Amino acid sequence: MQPAVEMQPAIRRSAWMILALACASQFMVILDASIVNVALPSIQRDLGFSSTGLAWVVNGYLLTFAGFMLLGGRAADLFGHRRMLAAGLLLFSVASLVGGLAADPAVLVAARIVQGTGAAMLAPATLAVINTHFTAEHARARAFGAWSASGGVGGMAGAVAGGALTTGLSWRWVFLINVPIGALLIVVAMTSLAGVRTGRRESLDLTGAVTGTAGLAALIYGVMQSTDHGWTSVPVVVPIVAGLLLLAVFTLVEARVARPMMPLRLFRVRKVAVGNGMLLLFGGIAIAMWYFTSLFLQNVLGYSALRSGLGQTPAAVTFVVVARLASALLPRTGVRRLILAGSAFFLAGFAWLAQAGADSGYFTGILWPTLLVAAGIGLTFPTLMAAVTADVPEGDAGIVGGLANTASQVGGSVGLAILTTAAGAATADGRPASFAEGYDLVFLVAAALGVAIAVVSALLPRHQRPATPVASGTSDPHPR
Repeated sequence: MQPAVEMQPAIRRSAWMILALACASQFMVILDASIVNVALPSIQRDLGFSSTGLAWVVNGYLLTFAGFMLLGGRAADLFGHRRMLAAGLLLFSVASLVGGLAADPAVLVAARIVQGTGAAMLAPATLAVINTHFTAEHARARAFGAWSASGGVGGMAGAVAGGALTTGLSWRWVFLINVPIGALLIVVAMTSLAGVRTGRRESLDLTGAVTGTAGLAALIYGVMQSTDHGWTSVPVVVPIVAGLLLLAVFTLVEARVARPMMPLRLFRVRKVAVGNGMLLLFGGIAIAMWYFTSLFLQNVLGYSALRSGLGQTPAAVTFVVVARLASALLPRTGVRRLILAGSAFFLAGFAWLAQAGADSGYFTGILWPTLLVAAGIGLTFPTLMAAVTADVPEGDAGIVGGLANTASQVGGSVGLAILTTAAGAATADGRPASFAEGYDLVFLVAAALGVAIAVVSALLPRHQRPATPVASGTSDPHPR
């Protein structure tokens, strides 16, 4: 066997490929959560969707994506990160092909549900790959900065890419474009991750898998229903209560089984417990920023969906730049300082946005405050992701990645439902001034969430000096 130090140059050479694979996979997963939105009217006309059925082209993806994330994370630990990454890419690509060729509404919805399942396998595996290949603090921070930026760009590129593909070709290419990209990434995964261990020889905790996955899916389904029904209605209350009960059973099961799907001991790591709590709050902030500013541009200022996407592009660029900056600052400043700085940007940006009205101009009313919020997101998101995965054993990297993704997704789903309800009463008459009033209330709530993140960050451990890199496990994506 070669000495570990002799293996280092080979690891260093493959670092760029591994990071590019993780970032490209994350980009594709997040892109597909938003790219369909612009194409929905064309899909409805061509396939004859009802208004209720059309919503499931989006909800089917989001439901399985969030609901199966924990299971996908644990499966990555047990069966191997490379296998789960490749299997997720294959499932995602095949479902995209079926969706792009669909001639019936039921087929398209089924394809989106399978797509979401593939995404739930992919997302935690990308985090696990980064966490196990970039072990030095500086290298891991930079990798998470790139990974976070790729997801942010994917989310923002959705509106522009969806509009361009639907207008220039067909709505079907919104799905078909994933097929060649997915095929290429499968090849990269099987070659660049060839030396990754194949997983642990343990059986999957089936009881935990069923109760945890069903509980999350039921909870998220109930929250989604709240946008069409009142919070006290049967379609909302029943699945939410059922989901909470199943999650309670899941917790009891995980506390008693020998090899749980979600080891509760992980929550004794303060960064994991507190960081995931902040990711729940962060999900609401992200929704307020990208979703409701897009609605403001369209419903208040009268922008088209494509123009709205372009109008948010400066904020997306700011996010990418600041996320990269945060990754360089994290080893020097520690988590808490960056979180507090991000919260200050949230408070300033959303407080400014809350002053916007129907007569506001784009530059003074939207552009400058969204740049502030985007800077806060760039400081906060990669910092939280790096923090929650930093102090866990390699064998738990997948489940911790799944937990972090689940926290942000559940926070986004709950945040969307609550913020939509908050804006709903004011926007009932459909006038631009009324929409502005409702969205301003959303931005004030988001500012409060930013303050809450700052308060919760006080529970994080104080900054420690960066650990000395270990030669056999360090992989720097920026070799000098």
